[in-house]
This record gives sequence, structure tokens and C-alpha cells, in this order.
Amino acid sequence: MSLKFFKPLFDSFPWPLQQLNVEQQAMFFVCFLGFLALLWFFISNSNKGLPPGPKALPLIGNLHSLDPELHTYFASLSQIYGPICRIWLGQKLGIIITSPELARDVLKDKDIIFANRDVPAAAVEISYGCNDILWNSYGPQWRMMRKLCVRDMLSCSTLDSVCALRRRELRQSMNYFYSKKGLPVNVGEQMFLTVFNVITSMLWGSTVKGEERANLGAEFRYVVSEMAALCSIPNLSDFYPGLAWFDFQGVTKKMKLLLKRFEKIFDSMIDERKKLDRNGVGQEIKDFLQVLLKLKDEADPKMPMTMTEIKALLMDMIVGGTDSTSNAIEFAMAEIMIKPDILRKLQEEIETVVGKDNIVEESHIKQLPYLYAVFKEVLRLHPPAPLLAPHSPSETCTVGGYTVPKGCSIFINVWAIQRDPSIWKNPTEFRPERFLDDKCDCSGNDFNYLPFGSGRRLCAGIGMAERMFMYSLASLIHSFDWKLPEGETLDLTEKFGIVLKKKMPLVAIPTPRLSDPILYE
Repeated sequence: MSLKFFKPLFDSFPWPLQQLNVEQQAMFFVCFLGFLALLWFFISNSNKGLPPGPKALPLIGNLHSLDPELHTYFASLSQIYGPICRIWLGQKLGIIITSPELARDVLKDKDIIFANRDVPAAAVEISYGCNDILWNSYGPQWRMMRKLCVRDMLSCSTLDSVCALRRRELRQSMNYFYSKKGLPVNVGEQMFLTVFNVITSMLWGSTVKGEERANLGAEFRYVVSEMAALCSIPNLSDFYPGLAWFDFQGVTKKMKLLLKRFEKIFDSMIDERKKLDRNGVGQEIKDFLQVLLKLKDEADPKMPMTMTEIKALLMDMIVGGTDSTSNAIEFAMAEIMIKPDILRKLQEEIETVVGKDNIVEESHIKQLPYLYAVFKEVLRLHPPAPLLAPHSPSETCTVGGYTVPKGCSIFINVWAIQRDPSIWKNPTEFRPERFLDDKCDCSGNDFNYLPFGSGRRLCAGIGMAERMFMYSLASLIHSFDWKLPEGETLDLTEKFGIVLKKKMPLVAIPTPRLSDPILYE
């Protein structure tokens, strides 16, 4: 019996169990074992009609055999039990989907039934009580908020209007890498700051400047990283919802403390934005916060826009847009550095369009089909959310001939689907050429390829992610040659989490390759 899954669980307790006094031990074990014994009576008799799955133990279900790398562990279960299988996470039933046909059934044919989320305790805090787009239940409020983001923040016209913001931040990053020529740099860390600066410029415009902005980026990166870790660790409150009130591991408490750091920053930005508006200091292009505050003042009384919802939307934009994009760029750089032939093809394509005496502009991107193939191949091998955010059916239904109960967790294993050898030739090989003649895109209509999900819950930020990735990678590849520090080897090992990331950060040495140093200014 493997207990490796429990190590992060026990490590995350506010205090080790062995240090509890007698009364505390009694409370823990009486509440935990006594309550769960009653629950197990129902669980042990509830497998009828469910998909097949590994044998579950009393009280703990299948927790004893879980691997922290859930995407690969779930893939291994599907190889044994089939494209739809079950797993008991304590009291919680999980249904794992690992085929395009069943993914279509859940995300398209029965989309309305599966449009809700199964929300972990940590996510309740990060989303201000599920008042955001990612975790909110499907309904009028969610539709209003998603429409608002797509129309006023993430539409093609809005993204076009802030092209200068992306250019400014990319040029600053290229200047930073140029200043570090010949020295090792953390590629993912710098690209996080780049994406962060672009997104926050869109959110609250020129409200923050200079050194304060750099400090804010470092602060956000730390907090986002900590929040992602808390959302990814095994939590008793999720496995046994009846015990969530006790917060035995302190996950909710820790998340509340992190959220206070965001609150302080958000409140500062909102106050500053209101002050600028009162003083009549406007902008040619309105920032997203300005739009939200105006909508709050003019909202329909039947569906008001609250300050809580404004902060939840700001949180979605920052947390959802920064880590996933910067991690994808980091994976791409690592894959390309391992394959010199791909690097050479990319550089040749970009040089043909841009030239060595010029810098990459966003207008060049549409003329770079091989770069677009690299983008799609990175998302195939390393999808940002390997299991998507868990769905939850609003009613009991049938999928693949099996009963799927109301309220269970649905995991769509996109990572496994996109590496399925029956669908993809040489599925574990990084080969962008497979997409040169393939018309599939990220819109969620091809169920062999779902890096951003599908249906009503399709990621709203696809356009933003695509532009930032393509523009950033083209600039990095065109402006510099890259090599590892002496004696280092490239490790592509993934680390599972709410957002998939490299286990070991990519540290590489940039060597300028453009003809004139002025091009790096």
C-alpha cells in the first residue's frame, strides 16, 4: 500500500498529530473516524451502476493509492478500467473521462447538465465565495460576468486596442535579457512579470508606475504561487465536506491570509482609480477597472454588480492569465532547446518575415505558420489545466452507459486524451509539424484537442493567451540564441497543480543575435 499521497497532506497540517494533546486527539479522531464510519455505510453500497474503478477501502476510499501527479495517475487508471472510470476520494466520488467521444458527451451533448463546478475549499476563498467566472455556478450571474469579460476585456477589438501595451512590455523584457547576456536567467520568472505587466496595464492602466510596479509584480508572483499550491494539495475538507468547518489542515485559513494581501492591493487600485476619475483624469483607452466601476454604478438593480464581484473578476484575470501563459512559454523554450532542428526552423521562418535588422512586431505573427504549430504542439503536450477545472452534474444522468450521480466530480483528462497513441502518432514526441496541415484550433470543437476546454465553460482568455504566447516566443527566439549553463541538463518533468508547470525552472543563458544593439532598447 502506497502512502506517498498522504505525505503532503500530513505535512500541511497546522500542527503534527503527534503533538496534539489528549483532548485535541480525541476531537480529531472522534469527529473524523466516527463521522466517516457512518458515511462509509452509504458509500460501500453506492457503486451500483457506476463506472468501474479500483477497489475502495472503508473510510478512505482510494486515497491510500493516489499519486500527487493526478494527471498521470488518472491516465494509468483509464488504461486499466477504460475511458470512463470512478475513484473514491474519501466521501467524494470522482468520475474520470479519458476519451474524445465521452468528453463530447459531457462538454457538448450534455453541456447544460455539466456546466456547474465542483469547487474545492481553497477555491471558495480565492474566488470571493465563487463570485468569479471560473468557479461560479452556471446561471444568470455567471452569464452576465462572462459576457462582460469577453466584450470589454478580451474581445478582438479590445486586444487590438492595447497592442502597444504588449509591445512596450515585450521590449522591456528583451532589454532585460540583453542586459543579462552571457549570464543565466530564470526564463519563466521574467515571462511571468511580462505577462503580469500586460494584464495589469489592461486592468488598471497607468495607475501604478515605475519601481512600485516591479515590486507589485514580485508580490503577485509569490502570492499566485502560494495560492496555486494550496489549491493543489490534498485537503480533508474536500474529501469529507462534512468536516470542512474544522479546516484541519488550515488550508482555508492560509488562503484567507493570502487573500488579504490581494485585498490590500485591489483596494489601493480601486481607490486610486476612483480618485483619478473624480479629478477628471481620463485615458484614451479605458482600463478594465474603469469599465467595471462604471457598470457597478449603472447596474440593473435586479442584477447588481458588487465590489466583491469586481475583485473576483480582477482575481480571475490575474491568476488565470499570468501563470498559465508564462508556464506555456517556459515549456516551449525548454522543448525547443532540446530540439535544435525546431529552433532552426523557427528562426529561419521569423528571419524570412522580419529580418535580422528588425524586431518582431505583433503584426508579423499571422505570417508565421510554424510558430503557430509550435504553440499548438506545446498545448497538446503540456495543457495548462491537464484535468480542466472539475465539472459537476446538476442532475443524475448516464454517460457511456454508466450512472453519473448528481454532485460528483468530473475530471476530463485532457492531458491523457492529447497523448493517446490511438489518436496521435508518436504522442510523446514534440513535433510541431503534425499541426502544419491540421486545421484543429483551440476553440473546443475538436474533442481530440481541448487545451482550453469546450462548451459553456470554454476558457474566455484564449485570444489573449495566443497573442501573448506567440509574440513572446517569437521575440525570445528571434532576439537571442539560448544555451544551458555549463554542466546543466534540461529537465522537462511536469509538476501537477491547478496549472501545470515545469518541476524545475528553466534557467538559460541568452546570447544576442540581432545586428544592432539599438534593437534591444
